[in-house]
Amino acid sequence: MTDLLARIGDLPTSLLMGMLGLVMLADAVPLLGVLVPGDAAVLAAVAGGRPATGPATVAAVMAGCLTGWSLSFLAGRHWGERLRRSRVGGWIGESRWAAAEAILQRGGGRMVLVAPFLPVFNALLPLAAGGLRMPYRRFVSCAALGAALWAGLYVLLGTTARALTGLLPGAPNPAWLTMAVGLLLAGPVLLGARRRLRAVTGAGAP
Repeated sequence: MTDLLARIGDLPTSLLMGMLGLVMLADAVPLLGVLVPGDAAVLAAVAGGRPATGPATVAAVMAGCLTGWSLSFLAGRHWGERLRRSRVGGWIGESRWAAAEAILQRGGGRMVLVAPFLPVFNALLPLAAGGLRMPYRRFVSCAALGAALWAGLYVLLGTTARALTGLLPGAPNPAWLTMAVGLLLAGPVLLGARRRLRAVTGAGAP
């Protein structure tokens, strides 16, 4: 892992950000997103990159997420019912699809905003939003703010961890510390998002 992070740090910033954007695009696609550790990718970019990559990381995450979510939104708008009855819809599960619609009907744009903090639903909500005919301008504005908050949280986490590690003589590798703090933070963040989800829908998240 240390060698991998070192190699990431040696990449040109433009290439590193381009790769991160592609990872986040994949993370935003239903089904495929379950297999892509988006939070780990952001932490790795911060851990292996340079301090100046913070703003670029946020921009790359937003670009990748908004591209993937917009494609899902358009797919839901034009082929939502067909996809829902297809094999893809079967893989997603009718219960998850119905839950995503219930979330949007009760929470609207607020739930699009917190979507990045909801595993599985972060990729499914844009698809459901398109099927429910949510105005695209409202969708993309809420999605952009949510992506910025999510990316900013992890960038702040990584940058702070690197700075603190540099002040401690004999401290562990800052890349390892960045990843460790990120994993510790993930639990409370996801728990808070799931509580918000239950408060809006009146039901538990699958």
